[in-house]
Amino acid sequence: MTTSKAHEMSTGRQTHPVSAGPVVQLPTTFGHFVAQAWTDLATGAEHLAVSSPLPPVAGRPPLVRLHSECLTGDVFGSYRCDCGEQLAYALELINEFGGTLLYLRGQEGRGIGLANKMKAYALQEAGFDTVEANEQLGLPVDARCYKAAAQILADMGLHEIRLLSNNPDKQDRLARAGVRVVEMVPTEVPSREQNIRYLQTKKDRMDHRLVLDMQPTAPVAGPRGFEHEQD
Repeated sequence: MTTSKAHEMSTGRQTHPVSAGPVVQLPTTFGHFVAQAWTDLATGAEHLAVSSPLPPVAGRPPLVRLHSECLTGDVFGSYRCDCGEQLAYALELINEFGGTLLYLRGQEGRGIGLANKMKAYALQEAGFDTVEANEQLGLPVDARCYKAAAQILADMGLHEIRLLSNNPDKQDRLARAGVRVVEMVPTEVPSREQNIRYLQTKKDRMDHRLVLDMQPTAPVAGPRGFEHEQD
C-alpha cells in the first residue's frame, strides 16, 4: 500500500482523480527547480508543481504555495493585484528553504474565468469592490476548488505543510481535504496605490491576514483604486 493510500484510509477523505507527468528540470530566474505537470481527470485542468530539489531546511514541513493562475498579474505584471509579486516572493522562499509551488490553472479571478474577471474589473472601475463586483455578476465571491490540489499534495507525500498564504480559507479547505497546515507563512508584499483598496477589501471582507500598515509603493501613471480577485 502506498503512503498516499494509507494516509487516505487513516483520514477517511475521498480521493480525487489526478494524473502525474514526468519530473523535469526547470532552471529559472528564481533558482533551479524541478517541475511536474498534473492533470485533474475530473475537469481536464492542467496544473504544475514547481519544487526545490533540496529537502526542507532543518527537517521542517515543506513550504507550499497554492498559486491560482492570474494571467494579468503573473504574465503582464498588472498593478491591479499583488499576484505576480506573491508568485515571485514564494519562488524565492522555496528556492532558499525548500518546498513546492503548485500553480493552479483554471482558477483565474478566484475561479470565475478571464472574461468574467474583465467584467468584474469594469464594475470595480464603476465603484464596486471586488466582492460586490462578483455579486453584481451573479457569481460566487470565490469559486475555486482545492480538491485536486489536495490530492496532488497527497500524491507527492506532502501531508503536513507550511502554507505560503495570507488567506485562511485555503488552510481550512486543505484541512477538510486531509492536508494538515502546521503554519501559515505570510506572503504579504508592499501595496500600491492601484491595489490598496482591493487589499483592504480582502482584509475587511474576506479575513485575509494582511497588515497594510506601510505606505503604498509609488504610483505609476494610470487609473487609481483598481482591484483584483486572487490569492
